[in-house]
Amino acid sequence: MKPLPEVHSFGMPKLAARPSLELQWKNSAITKVERSELKAQNACCIWFTGLSGAGKTTLANLLDETLYMSGHHTFVLDGDRCRDGICNDLDFSHAGRMENVRRISEVAKLMVDAGLIVIVSLISPLIAQRQQARKLFPPGEFIEVYLNTPLATCEQRDAKGLYKKARQGLIPDFTGISSAYEPPESAEIVLDGRAPLSDLLDEMLQALRPTLTSEISTCDQADEPCGQA
Repeated sequence: MKPLPEVHSFGMPKLAARPSLELQWKNSAITKVERSELKAQNACCIWFTGLSGAGKTTLANLLDETLYMSGHHTFVLDGDRCRDGICNDLDFSHAGRMENVRRISEVAKLMVDAGLIVIVSLISPLIAQRQQARKLFPPGEFIEVYLNTPLATCEQRDAKGLYKKARQGLIPDFTGISSAYEPPESAEIVLDGRAPLSDLLDEMLQALRPTLTSEISTCDQADEPCGQA
């Protein structure tokens, strides 16, 4: 009878790492710069961080739509969406959350290599997590956006009822309640999540304009306060 495989603390079988000499990365004949030039844009990763309910996904999707309407090639990697797909085998333990961020950041890097503007919407509560993601990108290619929304405001929004359950002790290790959120120390963009959505979008576009090459026109739908994300 074969022995059972060793298991990670977050529930996944621990596979033996392949020696690095067995891995041979073959560079594409088409570079990231060439792919970006074809799209007339500078590929980059825009990483939204903040509490649950801060408005990350709402603003990320609006930014995505606005850039798309201006001719940019974009894609949103949302935390919930990734949890339902490439990360659906992970739990919410510390190790599971670290692996969740690692996978999403690696996917974001590949998409940036394809010349895309990638918008990540992820709580990513720890500074160490976001620093590891940043290390995957050259300087200037990773743009951290801190949506600084007070906990009280996030709880008022609470469309999913998560904060209420966390307060009742039904959800352990919930960020902002029973698990720490570490605000960025030097994010490229800091936004007040209580501001109207249109103001947040305008502030984002002004900050991103030096990074992006083609003109950006503001989407007409940005007329409400930022919601649950």
